[in-house]
Amino acid sequence: MSSGQGQSYEQDSRWSAVDTYSFSHLHPSSRTNPSPSTLDHARINSEKQGLPDIAVSPSQGKYLKLQAQLVKAKNILEVGTLGGYSTIWLASASADVQVTTVEVDEHHAEVAKANLKHAGVAERVDVCLGLGIEVLPKLVEEVKAGKRGKYQLVFIDADKENNWNYVDAAIGMCDPGACIIVDNVVRKGQLPNPDGDARVQGARKVVEAVGRDERLDGVIVQTVGEKNYDGFLIAVVK
Repeated sequence: MSSGQGQSYEQDSRWSAVDTYSFSHLHPSSRTNPSPSTLDHARINSEKQGLPDIAVSPSQGKYLKLQAQLVKAKNILEVGTLGGYSTIWLASASADVQVTTVEVDEHHAEVAKANLKHAGVAERVDVCLGLGIEVLPKLVEEVKAGKRGKYQLVFIDADKENNWNYVDAAIGMCDPGACIIVDNVVRKGQLPNPDGDARVQGARKVVEAVGRDERLDGVIVQTVGEKNYDGFLIAVVK
C-alpha cells in the first residue's frame, strides 16, 4: 500500500498463502486484464528504479478495478501514483476509462509513465506532478470550468496527514453516488489510538470528518494480506 512513507510490514504466512492461492485462480493469465506479466513488469521495474515497495498488493489492485467497474466509472482520480501499479489496475477497468493521477515525486512520476506505457494505458492516464494539496484545487477549478469531467471513483493513497484535505477537495469533483477510497487507515490496528503518530492522526481525522460530513456515508474495511494488516475507508458521495 503506497503511503509516500514506508511502514514496517506485519506478516502472516496464512495471509500470504490466501492471497497467492486466490489471485492465481481469480486472475488467471489466460483471460484477464491487466495481465499478470504486465503487473509483474510494473512491480519489477519500480523496484529496479529504487521505488519503495509500498504499492497495493495484486488482490487489492483488483479490488480497486472491480470497484471502478461496479460504479461504472468513466473518470477516476488517484492521489499518490508511485510507480503506477494501482493506476494500471484502475485504467484497466474499461477500455474508455480516463484516470487523473497525482504524484509529488518527479522520479516516481517518470517511472510510472514508463510502466503505464508498457501496460498500454498511457494515453488514458494524465499524470499530474506536484503536491496533492496544491494540485487538487487546480483540478477543482478545471472540473468547475468543464475542462475535466466529474469523477465516479477516487482513490487516495498519498501522505496520510492530508487524507481529509484530499477527500474534502474530491467531494466537489464527484458525481452523486461516486466512491471515495482512502488507503492505509487502520495502521496495523493503531486507528483507535489517540496518541498515535502523525499518520495515525491523519487516519483518525479522515474517519471522524467523514462521519460528521452529511455529504458522505462511509465504513472501514479491515484487510489482511501479503503486505500487512491494514484497511480502507470507503465512502459514498450522497
